[in-house]
Amino acid sequence: MNKDQVDGHIKEIKGKVKEVTGRVIGDKTMENKGKLQNAVGKAQAGYGDVKEDIKDAI
Repeated sequence: MNKDQVDGHIKEIKGKVKEVTGRVIGDKTMENKGKLQNAVGKAQAGYGDVKEDIKDAI
């Protein structure tokens, strides 16, 4: 695993926590920020996956 994969998964987890917390307490802003952070984390983890695949192919 590379740094982008790890950081991406951490952002995904933090985003999901914010999203659920926002939903539970009725804070739409927090919920939306959580969804965004989750999406950014998935993108970063995906980028890390691609980097790892390229590294393995070489």
